[in-house]
Amino acid sequence: MFFCDPHSPWQRGSNENLNGLIRDYYPKGTDFNTISDAEIQAVTVQLNDRPRKTLGFHTPREKLDALIGSVAMAP
Repeated sequence: MFFCDPHSPWQRGSNENLNGLIRDYYPKGTDFNTISDAEIQAVTVQLNDRPRKTLGFHTPREKLDALIGSVAMAP
């Protein structure tokens, strides 16, 4: 779940896009109590490994790994 920062409308588009991608797997009105943690994890992996135009066609996982790697290397 992601909440946009107040007065940051540019974050809203990414949030709505991700909601739409999730709806490809789970239609509106889905009871998430009936979905196993393993199923949710599988969808999470698929979405995090999907290239995004806004990330220069890198995946969210690649960008996060690069960010974490650059922070870990900082003195």
